This record gives sequence, C-alpha cells and structure tokens, in this order.
Amino acid sequence: MSGHSKWSQIKRQKGANDAKRGAVFTKVGREIAIAARAGGGDPDANYRLRLAIEKARAVNMPADNIKRAIDRAVGGGAADQYEEIVYEGYGPGGAAILVETATDNRNRTAADIRSLFTKAGGQLAGAGAVAWQFEPRGVVAINADGRDPDEVALAAIDAGAEDVDTDGGPIEVLTTPGDLEAVRRQLEAAGLPIESAEVAMQARNTIELDPGQVRQNLRLIENLEDHDDVQRVTANFEIPEEVFAEAASA
Repeated sequence: MSGHSKWSQIKRQKGANDAKRGAVFTKVGREIAIAARAGGGDPDANYRLRLAIEKARAVNMPADNIKRAIDRAVGGGAADQYEEIVYEGYGPGGAAILVETATDNRNRTAADIRSLFTKAGGQLAGAGAVAWQFEPRGVVAINADGRDPDEVALAAIDAGAEDVDTDGGPIEVLTTPGDLEAVRRQLEAAGLPIESAEVAMQARNTIELDPGQVRQNLRLIENLEDHDDVQRVTANFEIPEEVFAEAASA
C-alpha cells in the first residue's frame, strides 16, 4: 500500500470517529461558510461550495445545518468571517507538516498551534519553510464495491486522471486541481460510486523515520486535527506497516 493510501485510510478512520461525536460538523460548516462567502451561495456556480456540500453530506450533516451555514455566510454575518491561514512546522525527527486552518482569531490559533508543536517536541516554522515540499492535488475516492480495480483505473485515465492508486481501501484517482471537477463528473457518468472529491495537499517526496518518531508525529497530528480551527493536516513521512496497523485500528 502506498504512503498516500495509508494516510487516506487513517484520515478516513479519524473522520468517522469525528463524525460520531459531531466534531466534524464544525469544520465542514466553516468550509461551507468560507466557500459561500468567497464565491456565492449557489453550488451550481460555485465549485468550491459544491465540494464542501458534498463533504458535508458524506458525513451526514443535516440539510438544515448546511443551509444555515450558507445563509449566514452570504448574509454577511460576523460569526462566519473566518480567515484561512496555513501554518508550517517540523514534527519529531524533522517531519514537514502543513496545518490548514479556518479561524476568526489568528492570534489565538497561532498560539495554540505553536503550543501543540512545542509540546510534541517539534517547532512551528515561518511561512515558506516547508510548503515547497507539498503540492495541491485533486483526489477522488471511489468505492471499489467488487469492481475490477484495473477497469476503474482505465476509466479514470480515460477521464483525464494523472494517476490512480488501487491499493488499500477506496480507489484514489489523482488529478490536477483544475481537472478535478471534470474527472469527477466523467467518473460519475460512468456509474462509478464517488465517496469524496476534494483538493488536498500531498507531499512531493516522503521521508523515513523510526517507528517511535512516527508514533510521536501521529499523536501530534491527531492533537492538531482535534483543534476546532484546524481543517486538515498534511505531513511528509512514511508510515511503517506495524505503525499503520496500530493507527488504522485505533
């Protein structure tokens, strides 16, 4: 299983746990609000909002909650004036970590993120310190559902995908950010069940750490993702099989 697939599976497990306790609604609600404020409240005309709504539906966010988040954002409510800030830092062993946040108080968020890095034995870095090690990719997750992975991969390539990862759980189709919507629509038209579609950061290259450092970094990432202001976290270290098994079953 590739490193990216391992990350995705752990994050899906984490997302499922978050959904059970409702924590994910806060994060998805902010994503909807930011998208609606930036591009308007019509998902047909606002691609980013459409992706955010699909993510909300995937975690069973009630339709009323989605509508309220959009209405407050386009209505100019002060409570929805979130600012997107990306923090960069180093985890134990020198792992590069990107922390994407949506906050209404940048001073509070910066202090909290710095504290989490420091407590974990890492450090917050300046803008540009590690961002160059990552790139945005469109990621479409498809439920294999007994389908031949090779056939799904061929359909994805025909739809314009750059790469396809058939290892592990859902099949992941990778695209350029600009091609994500077109590829998603073609895959949907081909009758393939889309679990999710989003633009996410991905490490250009990964590094190997010892298992103890990997566990430390995973704990740091979990603590970061538990923060209400944090939308997503991305890192560049490989996860050994034994640590992956622990994390995936936690």
